Amino acid sequence: MNPILFEIGSLKIHYYGLMYAIAFFLGAELGKKIAIKRGISPKLIDSYAIVVMLSGLLGGRLYYVLFNYEYYFTHYYDILAFWKGGMAIHGGIFGGILATIIFGKVNKIKPFLLADIAVAPLLLGQALGRIGNFMNGEVHGVPTFTPWNVIFTVKPSFSIWYEKYLSLSLEAQSQFKELVPWGLVFPNSSPAGYEFPSLPLHPAMLYESILNLIGFFILIYLLRKKSYPVGIVSCAYLIIYSINRIIISFFRAEDLMLYSIRAPHFISLVLIIVSILTICFLNRKAKLNK
Repeated sequence: MNPILFEIGSLKIHYYGLMYAIAFFLGAELGKKIAIKRGISPKLIDSYAIVVMLSGLLGGRLYYVLFNYEYYFTHYYDILAFWKGGMAIHGGIFGGILATIIFGKVNKIKPFLLADIAVAPLLLGQALGRIGNFMNGEVHGVPTFTPWNVIFTVKPSFSIWYEKYLSLSLEAQSQFKELVPWGLVFPNSSPAGYEFPSLPLHPAMLYESILNLIGFFILIYLLRKKSYPVGIVSCAYLIIYSINRIIISFFRAEDLMLYSIRAPHFISLVLIIVSILTICFLNRKAKLNK
């Protein structure tokens, strides 16, 4: 795997940047088509897409910095060095929600209506973006030959197991690889290869890409149903993505931690509960207004 698609002189085109550029433009065009069916100007969606993208990037970075405050409070000059890595999707979601509320209020459009338009393109973008992560060898999983009880426990337990694995002879280590049918070995120059050199890993980023693509088609199906109250599709996105992230986090090697709990598990569970309660509220409100 090579993170660079091609280069001409000093110009380098990276898969990661290309996939997110494709995701943005495809998402914007899809959003316009959805907006037209709901009586909203496509030009307004262009502005909204830029605002929500920038706020999402800012939110994703801020979220990551806060979860790693011990490092950034002593290396404050790295806070804005996003090109070194360090983004979190849940922070991006929160940033996008805030931008949607403000943009909707300024333009006198229901924020939930804007969100309903945005979530399907967003999930498609997340699916495409993980392909860029795959080519970079990041957002990777744990070694595929680890026992399942290790994969499904938190990071400290895995670290203890991995240290023990490294202390084994090469012959003993090789026997672990015979326990599983497949895995992907990433270049040692990539984040995955640096953390687990020459070891077959769960391609967690591809797992998530597939699940997000399935979620995208579910949202498109929901959007074609005109009987849902405004906001239901937005809540469905939060539930679908949260379920996806809970599943994927069992296999990821570098999740942010909230004490001894994986932060994505906790945040995703909160989002699912809030979304279900919101759906109940919106449905009840719609019935009362009939």
